[in-house]
Parts: sequence; structure tokens; C-alpha cells
Amino acid sequence: MFSPIPDRQTMIGIFDSGLGGLSVLRAVRNLLPNHDLLYLADSAYCPYGTRPQAEVQARSLACGRWLVHHGAAVVVIACNTATSAAGDLLRADLPVPVVGMEPGLKPAITATRSGQVAVLATNGTLRGERFARLVERFAGGAQVVTVACPDLVGYVEAGDLAGPQARAAVVGHLAPLRAQGIDTIVLGCTHFPFLYPLIADIAGPEIVIIDTGRAVAAQVARVAESVGAGPGRRDLRCVTTGDPAEVSGPLTRVWGQPLPLDHIDL
Repeated sequence: MFSPIPDRQTMIGIFDSGLGGLSVLRAVRNLLPNHDLLYLADSAYCPYGTRPQAEVQARSLACGRWLVHHGAAVVVIACNTATSAAGDLLRADLPVPVVGMEPGLKPAITATRSGQVAVLATNGTLRGERFARLVERFAGGAQVVTVACPDLVGYVEAGDLAGPQARAAVVGHLAPLRAQGIDTIVLGCTHFPFLYPLIADIAGPEIVIIDTGRAVAAQVARVAESVGAGPGRRDLRCVTTGDPAEVSGPLTRVWGQPLPLDHIDL
């Protein structure tokens, strides 16, 4: 059973619908190895990308409030869909700073040579107003092709990062992009960095792949410093709204080693 650290409001709280946000957790851990980190996987409601916006907003508020209640001085929305649907709501509701995600379209436009960029994401991210504004702001004369890949989320949630079915799914998404001359791909879902080796292998060396995990971690570090959330006891704990017996195996495969995992009702 999860037991909070009493009287401490210095940890960094991170949440996602499932295991994808672990890619952000890893980037934050690499940059801030001495900070206390608490990760919440809302596995009982994963994936967010196929759910109505109102439900994503409700779940995001519940996750953010739970993290603050249990000691988070900064809340990180490690999910593009949740950021799009609920980022502004959380910033208005929570008494701590909120760091969100958005697809790395700006660096992709800088990187492209052909003027053709693809964004791999979930339906929830691609249909959001935030993404539309991002394209309007940064696309310029480039062509931005959007590819909804909700199936790839499922492979990561199962801990299948390189199996034949995952490979076939990635090939199916990338083959049309290669055929039309796409030379830059944005990973617009936090699940997808765990498929980076597979995507890079299939895409080939001529295609640039953009992942914003390190940029988000850098922003988290700046915000944490600004509110005095400094180094702690190096705690790294994970909780899930799902069944830990079902989540722990895929979590271990995705992370690369076991992590402490407790169940919470939320």
C-alpha cells in the first residue's frame, strides 16, 4: 500500500494514462538524479487518446490533485493528450506549477530538408485545439502530415517494444510516409520514445526523429528550482490505478528493471 512522505512538499509528481510517461520520468531522472520523483499511471483508464475530452479532463484533475495531496511541488503532465485537454484546467486548479507536453513541431520544422514533416500521435492529441494552434504557429510553408497511432500505445502498455506484431504495426504507419518523402518524424505521444529503436530501424538513417523528453525535463528542472523543490532522498516511486500484478511486468520491460509499484484508488 502506498504511504506518502509526510510534511514534505518537494517532490516532482508525474502522471500519464499508463506507462508512456515513464519516458518523461526517465528524462527527468537523468537530469535530476537526486530529486524525489512520484509517478502515477492511470492504468485503469488507459488510453486517454480514445476517450472523450471531458473524461480526460476529469481524470487529469484527479491525478494532479492526488499528486499535490501526496507531496508534489511540481506536477508534470507526461501525456500529450492530457496536456491538450486539461493543461489549462490544471494550471488554474492546482496550487503548484504544472509542466505539460506538446509535439515537437518547432524543432521538426527546423530539421526538415524536404519541407514534409509527420507527427505520430493519438487521436486525442491530433484533434485538439492546442495541436491546431501549434501547426498554425510553426508549420510555415511545410507540409505537416498527421498519423493517428493508437495501436502503438497498446504495444508499449504490453511491454512489447520490438516483437513481430509491433514491428508490423510500425511498418504499416511508416511505409506511406517514406513513400511520400517525409524526412522528419515527431513522436507526439510519450509512449512512442520506447519504440524509438524500432521506429529508427524501420525509418532508416535519412529520417530525423524528434522526441521532446529531454526538453521537457529541462523545463521541469527550471520550474523545480524556482519553487525550491531541490534534491531529496532520491526516492523513485510508482503507483497505478490498475492492477499492479498486471502492470508490473510490462513496467519492468519498458523501464528495463523493476520499480516499486503500489495500487491507489482514484
